[in-house]
Amino acid sequence: MDNKYTAVIKKDDDWWIGWVEEIPGVNCQEKTKEELIETLKVTLKEALEMNKNEALAIAESDYSEVVLEL
Repeated sequence: MDNKYTAVIKKDDDWWIGWVEEIPGVNCQEKTKEELIETLKVTLKEALEMNKNEALAIAESDYSEVVLEL
């Protein structure tokens, strides 16, 4: 599945700040735009993995997974 997410980024004084629209809590700041984009990608991957692990832990056992396409 080829997931795409939207990052909102902007320069704020000496820092670049950004966040991912679709996933609350994924926000970062870096000194350069390039570093910010890379950090947002890493943070997004970590958040998605954490959310997945949490969902599976809540389900415990005897569950099925269904792919939803919008």
